[in-house]
Amino acid sequence: MDTSRMAIDWDVARESNRANWEDRVPLHEEAYGIEQLDDPNYLTPVVRMDLAALSPLLPDGAVSGLDVCHLQCHIGTDTLSLARAGARVTGVDFSPAALRSAAGVADRLGIDATWVESDVLEARAAVTGDFDLVYTSIGTINWLPDLGRWASQVAALLRNGGSFYIRDGHPALYSIDEHADGLQLRYPYFGNGQAQLWDDATTYAGDGKVEHQRTYQWAHPLSEIINALIGAGLQLLRVEEGATLPWKFSPRMVEVPGGFAWPVGERDLVPCTFTVIARKP
Repeated sequence: MDTSRMAIDWDVARESNRANWEDRVPLHEEAYGIEQLDDPNYLTPVVRMDLAALSPLLPDGAVSGLDVCHLQCHIGTDTLSLARAGARVTGVDFSPAALRSAAGVADRLGIDATWVESDVLEARAAVTGDFDLVYTSIGTINWLPDLGRWASQVAALLRNGGSFYIRDGHPALYSIDEHADGLQLRYPYFGNGQAQLWDDATTYAGDGKVEHQRTYQWAHPLSEIINALIGAGLQLLRVEEGATLPWKFSPRMVEVPGGFAWPVGERDLVPCTFTVIARKP
């Protein structure tokens, strides 16, 4: 990766990122083990953890019976898990291949779901209706240049009294050199509107390689994320930081219950995830 940052037109960056994510679909279908969804009681580990965090703040403590919009849903494994938990789900993603994959699995399993192809920054115009819960989790907002615009889409999709949930990689984690022998800073924590350029044929899941290697990502400190949601009119209910991840960010991470973490001597030094739950008045 080139650790310098650059100005890039969003349309150009989005199309480059989309080509990369299109290539990831068949790789992730295999790596995610989507056949696990054949078990009618199976929920992805991500959704199980997220539902546990959400339940104290939801009506009756569950998503059952709620209208849920899952932004940046990729191949839909988490979306379908939310449907399994009783929600009426709409999955939104910019990758046609990912949505075809998600729809195919839903049809095969007889799970009712709506799929919408859209840039998340245009989601309100593309999606019909409003929602009790807007949900996004793990590996999402680092792909977006404008969190003010993102938060405005979230707020517009929520009905009054509805909740927003995000769990994602912590921006402090993303500043660390994943290949260093210890915890060593390499990448920017603070955003300046410019993109970080990556040329990488690998993905976070499985051993396959993508043809379209170039992607663009943006650094967003925790303060920017929270203030974007406040600026969109949402009320913060809870902010958490976690020490485990659902993917192996660095080869040095070790497997623990619930995912991966830094070695014991370093585990308390840097957060791995953040969670924000907010509500539309």
